[in-house]
Amino acid sequence: MRLNRFDPRNIRVRQGGGGGGGFPGGGGGKVGCGTLVIVVVAALVFGVDPGQMLGTIDGVQQSAPAGQRPQSDLSETQVCEQNEYALEACNALDSLNRTWQPEFERAGIAFRDPELAFYTGGTNSGCGGASSAMGPFYCPADQGIYIDTSFYDTLARELGAGGDFARYYVMAHEYGHHIQYLTGLAGQVRSAQSQNPGRANELQVRMELQADCYAGVWAGKNRNLIDPGDMEEGLRAASAIGDDTLQRQAGQQVSPESFTHGSSAQRSEALRRGMEQADDSVCDAYFDMR
Repeated sequence: MRLNRFDPRNIRVRQGGGGGGGFPGGGGGKVGCGTLVIVVVAALVFGVDPGQMLGTIDGVQQSAPAGQRPQSDLSETQVCEQNEYALEACNALDSLNRTWQPEFERAGIAFRDPELAFYTGGTNSGCGGASSAMGPFYCPADQGIYIDTSFYDTLARELGAGGDFARYYVMAHEYGHHIQYLTGLAGQVRSAQSQNPGRANELQVRMELQADCYAGVWAGKNRNLIDPGDMEEGLRAASAIGDDTLQRQAGQQVSPESFTHGSSAQRSEALRRGMEQADDSVCDAYFDMR
C-alpha cells in the first residue's frame, strides 16, 4: 500500500519507556482494552502459560491513571523515523485520521485522534501495565494505540503473515477500537458484558470482528493506494490470528465457546466485507445489542 508520508501536525505520537512489567495477576478491576490477537499467540510465540492469563485476554488491570505514562523529548517526526516499522505506523495513523475524521464530522460525532505509543518489552498505559506478549492494543482510558514493533517480525515469522499491508491492518484494527470508543459502542458493550457475563465472550468477538470490518473500510476508502497483493496480505493476516487457528497451533482443541476474537473465517470475512463495501454502515451488522 502506497502510504509514504505523514504530517506531524496530523498525528500524536510518543516513545514510551521499556520495562514496566507484563500481564497483571488475578483479581482487581479491569477496563476493556482491544487487542489484535488472543493470549494463545503469547503461548505459541513467547512460551507463556495461557491458564495464567485468561483473566486479562481483553484488557489489562486498571493500575495507572491516564497521563502518568513515560514520555520522551523526541518530536513526532523523530519518533516516527526511528525505524521502518515506526514510519509505516505513522504513515498509517495519518491516513486513518484523514479517512475517519470527515466521517465523524458528517455524522455529527465529536472526533479526537488517538495517540500512537511505541514501546519495547513492556510499558505503562492508562489501562495499567502491559507486556509486548499481548500484541498491539488500544487503551480507551487514554485513547492510545500501543505497539511494540517487534510484533511485526513475530507476525511474519511465527504466523506467516508478513508484508506491509498486514502491518497496516494491525494499525487499522486498533484504530477500529478507537472508533468504537468514540461512538459509545465500547461502553455499551462493557455494560452488557457486566450485566450478562454469559455473553461476555460473544460480545467481545463482535467487537473484534467489527474492528476488523472498520479496518477493511479504511482500506476500501483508499483503494487507489492499494498495490496488487495487498488485500491478500491482509486476508492472510486476519486468517492467521483467528481463534481456531491459534488454538490448533498451540496444540489445543478448538473451543468456540472460548473464542474472544472470532474464527479465521470470520475475521477474514469481516475484513473482506469492509474492503469491498468501503462503507462503515456495513460494520453495523456485527452489532445488535439484543
